[in-house]
Amino acid sequence: MSKSNLVAYESSPLGVLCLRRRELLSQPGTIVTEVTLNHEFLMSSLYTDSERALAETALAMHQGNGLQVMVGGLGLGYTAREALLSDRVARVEVVELLPQVIGWLEQGLIPLSPELQSEPRLVVTQGDVYGRLASPPEQRFDLILIDVDHSPNERLDEESVSFYTAQGLRAAREHLAPGGVLAVWSYAESSPFAEALHEVFDQVRIEPVTYDNQLVHEQRTDWLFFARG
Repeated sequence: MSKSNLVAYESSPLGVLCLRRRELLSQPGTIVTEVTLNHEFLMSSLYTDSERALAETALAMHQGNGLQVMVGGLGLGYTAREALLSDRVARVEVVELLPQVIGWLEQGLIPLSPELQSEPRLVVTQGDVYGRLASPPEQRFDLILIDVDHSPNERLDEESVSFYTAQGLRAAREHLAPGGVLAVWSYAESSPFAEALHEVFDQVRIEPVTYDNQLVHEQRTDWLFFARG
């Protein structure tokens, strides 16, 4: 249990967004920042293992320097920050659909705000990452890291459904530079999405990330999908 403090509560094109901070009574002094959408849990600063692993593993799969990185979905910023921790990364562009989430970063409401705002390699763009990946590329990226939907089968908005098909992945692949890596976060495994990746890319890697969720006293597993070639 915890003491809760509402930080922001506002409407968005996807529904009601809520940003709150909680001090865990079981761990006094531990402040957790959480986001809900339509009163359903979306993300937390308490468990960021898989968000960070999305960038960390993709970086390990690419041996280049001066890397150009696209991150789909700002969230609480942990995927973008993990990419920026590498001195091999020249630039990170975060594409975030919701201006409200961008506003939280700009207003210093999320834990990583000071660090991300002071990072000259970071650019945050308001827009639909799925629509952008479905369009002809204006530039190509070495890494494209997508953390938007709950899973390929449980999406925040049906506009993203085509991305998870072979046709959508072929369009997304055009945005990758030679040797580039596409990485997608999911809270669940998805065999149809894995099959679509195998149809389009030469190399596919699926990584489970398991962690102990102390709030519900059970282990949870997120799934990361990586593709190249």
